[in-house]
Amino acid sequence: MKNVMQEIDLLVNGCEVDFATARKIALAVAGQDEEEPMLIAWNDKARDKHSPSCLQCEIKGAPGWEIYGRNHGGRLRISINHDDYVFIYS
Repeated sequence: MKNVMQEIDLLVNGCEVDFATARKIALAVAGQDEEEPMLIAWNDKARDKHSPSCLQCEIKGAPGWEIYGRNHGGRLRISINHDDYVFIYS
């Protein structure tokens, strides 16, 4: 049976959100049901940075970093401000 990743979309209004702030928000959400969630993959659209950074491919329209996250234990995808920042946790 294929694991289905839970997807959470958050919209933050009223303050600027940078990568560090977005990461703290995502960690707080991921930690609600997991004591020590592990960050598997992430993307920062504005800075055009992602991890793992060595993956530049796309598979069926999904970027390599996201495919990596899905295939390496990712159970939770947290998107902040319409994918400005995306974090995948195990």
